[in-house]
Amino acid sequence: MSSKIQIARLSVLSNSFLITIKLAAGVISGSVSIISEAIHSAMDLIASLIALFSVKVSDNPPDSRHPYGHGKVENVSGVIEGILILAAAVWIIAESVKKMAGGSMVVESLGLGSLVMLVSAIINSIVSGKLYRVAKATGSVALEADALHLKTDVYTSLGVAAGLGLIILTGIHWFDPLIAICIALLIIREAVILIKKAFRPLLDEAWPDDEIKKLEMMLNSMDVNYHDLRTRISGNYRFIDFHIGIPKDKSVEDAHTYCDSIEETLKSKFDKLNITIHVEPEP
Repeated sequence: MSSKIQIARLSVLSNSFLITIKLAAGVISGSVSIISEAIHSAMDLIASLIALFSVKVSDNPPDSRHPYGHGKVENVSGVIEGILILAAAVWIIAESVKKMAGGSMVVESLGLGSLVMLVSAIINSIVSGKLYRVAKATGSVALEADALHLKTDVYTSLGVAAGLGLIILTGIHWFDPLIAICIALLIIREAVILIKKAFRPLLDEAWPDDEIKKLEMMLNSMDVNYHDLRTRISGNYRFIDFHIGIPKDKSVEDAHTYCDSIEETLKSKFDKLNITIHVEPEP
């Protein structure tokens, strides 16, 4: 079992546990901010399931129907996750406004609610850190998106805990729906960032500028006479194509050997790199 699948399963398990304890604490306390956190974790669970499915599919090798691989499945899953998060945020805001307008803002069992939020923050901090490390090592967009969800959950859980603390100190119960709205706004920001990041590769956007510069420096260090360099990303796969000039007196075998050496050098620095080189005769 790959490290991507293992960490995705851990995220599913942790989110399932957190939904249970948050929902229980929310029902017992009547806190809309805790219930909003339970909804947030439910969206995280759905996102984790989508991430688990996508990393399994994206690792499948190319086939006759998908000759360029299945990498973009991770980007599609990221867009779906972002839309789900937006829907959850809208629901949280609507419920919070309804509670403020209705005047029903009595919150009980504040100590229990604060404890659940702190436990949630600790668990999500540990799991998101593991997700980020695996995502960075494997170039997985789906796992990075999942890690972003849980990282935001850490901050929102701490925010809810702080809000419940304010209610204990001041007795002002409208802090509860107000904090829930603040959480929803953070979730919306998270969703927009995620959708933009996941959607761009679907349009075959080029590599980040720093990576293109690194690639160009490598080609220049090998004295490659290249032009028309193009780059794109598909999930955790990277694609480049460019033209190179070969002296006219070189044979096809010489040109093939030269291209192989270029590919070998580049693939030693960039994981899951697919290279297409167009050979042209130099004048």
